[in-house]
Amino acid sequence: MKRAPPDRKEAAKRAALNALKRARRQADRAGVKLSDWEGEFLGSVEDRLKTYGRAFGDPEKGGAGEALSVMQHVKLREISSKAKGEKKEPPKRRGFARKTPKPD
Repeated sequence: MKRAPPDRKEAAKRAALNALKRARRQADRAGVKLSDWEGEFLGSVEDRLKTYGRAFGDPEKGGAGEALSVMQHVKLREISSKAKGEKKEPPKRRGFARKTPKPD
């Protein structure tokens, strides 16, 4: 008997749900107080994943087999790093560099 290949959408859904639970659990264990917005974000994304299998409706915002959009991934990563106590580094800015003339 052959087994059916794993459903990628279902696997992405499970992975996203586990990541949400892990972020919430890390914040609880570390005693980090999540803002109201962050708590609501985790709850609403979890509800949409359970109901629809993905947390966004516009296909332009993420991949076809993905459960979270690109920005949802970014926000989840920010919440996870906050729960771990990692500092957010400001982006490195270079500015405009002066062009030096090339020697002939």
